[in-house]
Order: sequence, then C-alpha cells, then structure tokens
Amino acid sequence: MSAAVDAIVQALSSVELENVFNPYAERCPLHDRSDAPRRRQQNLAMSLETAVDLKVRTIWIARDLGYRGGRRTGLALTDEVHLDSYSVLFQGLRVAKATKGPAIGERTATVIWQMLQRLAEPVFLWNVFPLHPHEPGAPMSNRCHTRRERQACARFLHDIMDLLQPETVIAIGGDAHRAVDELGVSAIQVRHPSYGGQNTFIAQIEQAYALPPCRTPDLFTQPA
Repeated sequence: MSAAVDAIVQALSSVELENVFNPYAERCPLHDRSDAPRRRQQNLAMSLETAVDLKVRTIWIARDLGYRGGRRTGLALTDEVHLDSYSVLFQGLRVAKATKGPAIGERTATVIWQMLQRLAEPVFLWNVFPLHPHEPGAPMSNRCHTRRERQACARFLHDIMDLLQPETVIAIGGDAHRAVDELGVSAIQVRHPSYGGQNTFIAQIEQAYALPPCRTPDLFTQPA
C-alpha cells in the first residue's frame, strides 16, 4: 500500500462523530463479521490503489453512505449485490463482503451499477461525507449529514482529488453538488436517481458518455 493511500485510510478510520457509523473503524453487532472494519479498510485501500494504477479519469460523488450500501461494504454507491460488478469494473480487484448472511441490495446502488456496467472505463466512486450518518438511536436509518460533519471530513475529498487527479467530477444529486461546490471542487451535476429522478439520471449519464438510450423500469416506484 502506498503511503498516500495508507494515510487516507488510517485518517478516515480515526474519525469519531455522534450518530455516525464509521465502517472502517466500527463493527455492527447485528450484521458484521468479526473482522468487518479491516475488510472495509482493505476494500477502500485496494480500490484507491487500483484507481491510481488504472489512471481513472472520472469520479462520481454522492452525498453520504447509506445503511444498506456503503455502511456494509465500505464502498460508495455500492451494495453487496454488486460487489462482483465492482470487481469487474476494477479489472479483477477482489473486494470482500464484510457482513454475515445474504447479500443486501440497495435501489440507488442498483441504478448506479446499471449505468456503470454500460461504460467502457472504470469510475471511482466517493461520497462528500464518506461515513454513514443515522438518526439518534436508529442505526439502520439514513439522514443527511450536517455542515459540521461535512467540514470534519472535508480533507478526504481533497485527498482523493489530489491522489487521482481526475479530469471530470460528476456530482449525483443537488445535495452532493452543493456540498462539493462549498468545498471548492468543480463538478457536473446530474439528478439523483431516487424520488422520481431515475430516468433523468440515466439520460444525463447517457449524454455525458455518449451512450445509446436505454430505459429500465423505475425501481423507486416498486415495493422494496
């Protein structure tokens, strides 16, 4: 592991905030394997190393980790159902499942990965707030991170940008775009696929990558 990647992973693992789950340091007593934090650290470290080696040109940035996705995998916009797809995108990178039981899916991750699988190049995925914020007393919930929380983790976005030197940053959703703008990162905004935005998101990514149109059923209008 390079010194730069190790510094990012170790610093991120040291962050402690109230009503925030740090998947690189904490173990969920309900779902995680005994070595889950280490597995997620390794997933992130290997992803960063591989992104550097592949000279990834684009970063997609969303808002924060969700309880069905990145909280479990340690990978932004990626649920357990798509870990194999993640490996393929990064040319055989072996990422590890950190939880017990069956793989859990997430609707946003499903739409994201439907598009990533259509691309001819790897994309690095990140979050403005790279941890899982939840409601007090409800660890299996999602909430938007606060400005104070974002500022506490602002260095990590800049560290990722310095490490990868991307040509293009795509911010997924208005919250993510406003946050990266506040942190001084220039990004192209696309619609978040949830809350009726799936078809718009797909069309905007198709336009950005010159892909032929392809519509799929709206996952956010179907039962969970």
